[in-house]
Amino acid sequence: MGVKERCRKVGICSLHFLISSNFGGKREKMPGLLSSPVCLTVIWFLSWSLCSSRAQIWTDEVSGVQYGRLDSNVTLGCGKSQTRIPVVWQLNHSSALPWHNVTSDGSLVLLHVDHSAQGNYSCYDNQGLLLYSVKLRLGHPPGLLSISCQVPNHTHVRCSWVESVRTFLPAKYNASFRGNGQEWSPCIVDIAHKHCDVDHPAFWQTIHTLRITEANGLGSETTIVRLKLHELLKPDPPESVLASELEGYPQRLIVSWNFPSSWPVDDAFPLVFHIRYRPRGSIYWSEIYSEESPVMVFDALAGHPHQVQVRARDEVNSESQWSEWSHLFLAEPWEDYATSEPAVLFPPEDTDYFPFNTKPETSTAKSQNPVPESNLGLVILLVLFSVVIFTTVLSLIFVVWVRQRRRDHVSKQELTSMVKMKSMSI
Repeated sequence: MGVKERCRKVGICSLHFLISSNFGGKREKMPGLLSSPVCLTVIWFLSWSLCSSRAQIWTDEVSGVQYGRLDSNVTLGCGKSQTRIPVVWQLNHSSALPWHNVTSDGSLVLLHVDHSAQGNYSCYDNQGLLLYSVKLRLGHPPGLLSISCQVPNHTHVRCSWVESVRTFLPAKYNASFRGNGQEWSPCIVDIAHKHCDVDHPAFWQTIHTLRITEANGLGSETTIVRLKLHELLKPDPPESVLASELEGYPQRLIVSWNFPSSWPVDDAFPLVFHIRYRPRGSIYWSEIYSEESPVMVFDALAGHPHQVQVRARDEVNSESQWSEWSHLFLAEPWEDYATSEPAVLFPPEDTDYFPFNTKPETSTAKSQNPVPESNLGLVILLVLFSVVIFTTVLSLIFVVWVRQRRRDHVSKQELTSMVKMKSMSI
């Protein structure tokens, strides 16, 4: 039975009940205007209007959601009924539909759909009664994920991912993690930020496996990656880096820092720190390695501000990675303003105002002074002596070569004579 037919019967039954209640002999009459037939007619009309509005609300409801692939044909069935009756389809209460066909059983076939074909589809019979409605969402099935993992300490792993396929559809993710020979354990997923977290992994295992499955209304795809946590271990940069002057020492700076807050000092291995510093404007860094804070810089350039940075790495695991550098900290060594010359204003930081090279000089320049005359004769004498020695050596070589040729020639003649004498005796 249709909605309108039900409302029509409800209205008639209500009117019949009201009339019988007011005009029946055994029932008490309603006082005033409510007992008049005109008032009863108005009440019946209002109930019919409310039923019509209720029917319109029901026609706006969507029965479900159907997913389809972009750039393909999508078929929408007119409900579960197999009765072949003429139907009319609408998209968002409009008869304007994308490129389509309607089959004999009332199904709507959308051809080569794009995003404009998304919306609420409704099918009606030839009397305008709603038969079925469905919401169409279009997109693509998932593809493989591009996964990267960060290991800021020995007790935590965070892996994030980027989709290789833009699906245009809501997705769900399921992630799990395990070491070699271990059971799968969940990797807690944060869908909004597209990453998952593992606490207290089996760090002694050489290789770990991460498995992430993405699923939407058109299918699912699982991506598996293998990780070496000891190579991915990369602490966060040191925090609260400071560099301060040491009173009375114009070439010294005291550099201090704190461990990264993400590094558990009590439960993890120690860190080694790499400190670098340079006068502002120079391109060359000086470096210090230390296991403790603070450290003393002994060769700062007096009277000039210095840039200081610090980074960290696991001291035990040589295959781990260095952290990123901390933010640049600017400090200037102590200066005795009572005895120093008037201060010089510095240009902006990006200007290289140093007229000298702060890198140790390794090349040697040619002398611009003329050679003394007392040394000139000695040089000429040495050159002539070298020429004489060279000529003598060449002459000796030539004599030896000539004598050797003569010996070879005599030997050949003697051999020829002997051969002739033997032939004569025979």
